[in-house]
Amino acid sequence: QVQLVESGGGSVQAGGSLRLSCAASGRTVSGYDMGWFRQAPGKDREFVAAIKWNGAYTQYADSVKGRFTISRDSAKNTVYLQMNSLKPEDTAVHYCAARPGVFRTGVAVTAPEYDFWGQGTQVTVSS
Repeated sequence: QVQLVESGGGSVQAGGSLRLSCAASGRTVSGYDMGWFRQAPGKDREFVAAIKWNGAYTQYADSVKGRFTISRDSAKNTVYLQMNSLKPEDTAVHYCAARPGVFRTGVAVTAPEYDFWGQGTQVTVSS
């Protein structure tokens, strides 16, 4: 089993930055593809970004491309989401997710494709 714990959320003004962290425990996630999703009140959970198990490939939602950066530190068993130029529409609970990725091509961009989830961290952006 993989346990994921997100941190780093908070309240910022539009244009500000936050860095989310997702710490894994239970087992190493070095062979896992990792993703970030978010869910605003009354909306479906949506894809934000994903990174391949070896860090060689990343993918972003169009809405965050150029503003967010996903990265991972295998030594710390942690994945990060650097969020810059935040907008009010980025307000949501942000979740990290993991799935085994060594024998898969590409990354997953839909929630059902991931096996493990964190509890989420709230990001609130005010205008």
